[in-house]
Amino acid sequence: MLTGHCLSKWRCWWWEAGVSSYPSPSHLTAYRIVSSMATLDQKSPNVLLQSLCCRITGKSEAEVAHQFQYAVRVIGSNYAPTIERDEFLMSEKIKKELLKQKREAEAALFSELHRKLQTQGVLKHRWSVLYLLLSLSEDPRKPSSRVGNYGTLFAQALPRDAHSTPFYCTRPQSLALGYGERTAGLSTSVGTSGIASLGVYSLNGPTPTPQSLLAGQPPQPLGARLAWALPVNAFPPSALAPPPARPALGTLLPSARVVRPRRDGDPTGDVSESSLVRDILYVFQGIDGKFIKMNSQENCYKIDSKVVVCKSLRDICSRLSELGWLHNKVRKYTDARSLDRAFGLVGQSFCASLHQELKEYYRLLSVLHSQLQVEDDQGVNMYNESTLTLRRLLVWMYDPKVRLKMLAALVDFCQGRKGGELASAVHAYGKTGDPQMRALIQHILSMVSHPILNFLYRWIYDGELEDTYHEFFVASDPNVKTDRLWHDKYSLRKSMIPSFIAMDQARKVLLIGKSINFLHQVCHDRTPQGKITPASICADNPKYAAELLSDLEGTFQEKIDAAYFDTSKYLLDVLNHNYLLLEHLQAMRRYLLLGQGDFIRHLMDLLKPELARPATTLYQHNLTGILETAVRATNAQYDNAEILKRLDVRLLEVSPGDTGWDVFSLDYHVDGPIATVFTRECMGHYLRVFNFLWRAKRMEYTLTDIWKGQMCNAKLLKTMPELSGVLHQCHMLESEMVHFIHQMQYYITFEVLECSWDELWNKVQQAQDLDHIIAAHDVFLDTIISRCLLDNNSRALLNQLRAIFDQIIEFQNTQDSLYHSALEELSLRLQFEEKKQQKEEEGEWGVTAEQEEQEKKRIQEFQDTIPKMRAQLRILTHCYQSIVQQFLVLLMTSLDESLRFLSFRLDFNEHYREREPRLRASLGATRGRRPSNV
Repeated sequence: MLTGHCLSKWRCWWWEAGVSSYPSPSHLTAYRIVSSMATLDQKSPNVLLQSLCCRITGKSEAEVAHQFQYAVRVIGSNYAPTIERDEFLMSEKIKKELLKQKREAEAALFSELHRKLQTQGVLKHRWSVLYLLLSLSEDPRKPSSRVGNYGTLFAQALPRDAHSTPFYCTRPQSLALGYGERTAGLSTSVGTSGIASLGVYSLNGPTPTPQSLLAGQPPQPLGARLAWALPVNAFPPSALAPPPARPALGTLLPSARVVRPRRDGDPTGDVSESSLVRDILYVFQGIDGKFIKMNSQENCYKIDSKVVVCKSLRDICSRLSELGWLHNKVRKYTDARSLDRAFGLVGQSFCASLHQELKEYYRLLSVLHSQLQVEDDQGVNMYNESTLTLRRLLVWMYDPKVRLKMLAALVDFCQGRKGGELASAVHAYGKTGDPQMRALIQHILSMVSHPILNFLYRWIYDGELEDTYHEFFVASDPNVKTDRLWHDKYSLRKSMIPSFIAMDQARKVLLIGKSINFLHQVCHDRTPQGKITPASICADNPKYAAELLSDLEGTFQEKIDAAYFDTSKYLLDVLNHNYLLLEHLQAMRRYLLLGQGDFIRHLMDLLKPELARPATTLYQHNLTGILETAVRATNAQYDNAEILKRLDVRLLEVSPGDTGWDVFSLDYHVDGPIATVFTRECMGHYLRVFNFLWRAKRMEYTLTDIWKGQMCNAKLLKTMPELSGVLHQCHMLESEMVHFIHQMQYYITFEVLECSWDELWNKVQQAQDLDHIIAAHDVFLDTIISRCLLDNNSRALLNQLRAIFDQIIEFQNTQDSLYHSALEELSLRLQFEEKKQQKEEEGEWGVTAEQEEQEKKRIQEFQDTIPKMRAQLRILTHCYQSIVQQFLVLLMTSLDESLRFLSFRLDFNEHYREREPRLRASLGATRGRRPSNV
């Protein structure tokens, strides 16, 4: 039942469609009857049927009892429907009626409105609406060939033969679509209604072709059946009169002008339009016709120059022939690529999507061929309303042509592409404002991306990568060994990353699968992660891919994030709990970066006698024993046994003249999963930093010994006043060196190591995956290498610093030599005095004149060496200060702000500034910037 509300909606929609033939008053009266009956929806069907009989006949319930019984039997009978409920067929028939009246603009408007209505989902029975609108548009004034009087048939048929079947039920195929003149033949209704522009050739992928198009059975209009069932006396005379202002569609048709086309055998040599239509249908499939053939030189289909055709038809044929060229372009691509196995799964999916589009195109052509066959069988050789003409082909093939143009352009753009790169090319064509083309590209993209999503899910859920044709954006190198699995085995093929997958998502996808393989192959852990979904539940069809691609920032992102967080968290837990990753990291800080102070100091005390020897005389097992002694004697003994057993001694390559201090180094053995973080490169960096820190620690240790020697020998040498100036010089130079080394030690220990370590530890605690830990560790090593002057940019500074260290060792040797000579002289003097005193006690002369002369001569010889000692110390002091000044100048020109501040602390009292003009200029320039830096 149709309610009045629905009728008002239909009227509004009909008016928006631009159809000027508004329903007649008689039709509106019929609507009122149906509408009034629809208000009785709370009553039973029998009551409604009886009310309908009374309304139609105008009699009481008692008088229509016989007719009511017959109506009940008819309605209760199981008859086949007289028409097929095909929305597509109805829309095509409405467009056909509009085109017959030469109202192409309104036909296009109707097609657009119909497409919008299909996307809204407001009406569930759109076919009924279209059928009613088509019936209402027919002219009720034309007599029907199948019925006599509208008012008497229903009234007379019931009492005459109450048990017989009505005529319209027994012969539904005999009822034509229209009235009177529109019953010329079956081909009339099939001809134009069977040609689909966007109905058969749908935008959202393949749709089944309506069977009514192929069967050629026209539906019976609802308006005719309703008018046939209603008597004349049910309406007032004014209601039956046609409205003068809004004539029906049929009345707007011009009088048919019969034109006989020229036949192929005519002496004039002209070709009939029907022959050109037949050729065009072959050209649509890429087959040369009788008159239209492929011109290889111009690469297009052209009418033979010997054929006489008017310019308008030749132009239309040229425009229509473009579809054949586009078809050939797409078909050539699919035929060539379908047999190419190296094209991969993504490429084959792309070819399959193109095949689907061509299949729908072929279905459209089959409808056109069937229409042409119907016309040939029935001898239609006159230009009537349903003849398949070139102009009509031009109209109906407009949308397929646009569709084929898009496919041909897409094929050109995708040449030479495969895998994810091919998916990116298809996705790029979807960025258009045309919703129809966007829907087409989305359908193709859903099929193309389906293999990529299958690769992706097997990778992130199972860690499996079966990419035979290298289509996926994750690449694997089978030649890489297990110990380099994390760093080198898996990588991203950036060219294969689809454009609809962000780089951050691709990085997470790589990490997920890499983590699973790392757990299986390196950690030997195959414990299933609880929240990780197996790949078997993933999509098996492109429909799922289309739904997923439509929500890349929602569902797809959630799946990637869930797998990423679960896998990465589990991997970090395994490394921290089973393989003590964080404990090993702290061990590197304590031992290789000299963070365990008591252990380092005691080790240096024990190693001093050994390391003072030439490097060629050292044995590693002796040094290892000393290392174990230092561990047992300090707090290092409380560390984990797993850490202590990895600590070892390493001797570097020996060069001529090296001592043990130059070749000694601590080593830390790493293997298994932790070697992924502490790689060979990282251990090489630790070794370089340890050697630098060990040398700086040695300088501090050496200056401590120098200061001890000065304090111990100061009182002993008071009896030798001639040495006071030399000793003062030693004290001054030692103070400068101590200040320099203390400031350097402060800078290295606190500003470099401690600050960098704090940043590293915070990043490690907040790391979400193993890559974050590796990256933070690498940044830590790069920072300390750079700020410890071990990188290439600081080579000049490092050379100056090593020269300063060499001056400290030289000063130690010079002072030791001075003290050795002074103490030896002091010892000889004491012996002479003791011998003299002993002889005096025995009552003899203390010394003879000869002995006293020898003593004075020896003392004089010693005193003569003192100027040489002073000169040597003066040269050493000058050389040391010169190197320090150059070092300060390099610090002031450094880009590192911390190194510039170090120069302020090294020359806090401007001692060196007074001696070096370059340093004075640099310090002055920097001092002007200092407040802003602070």
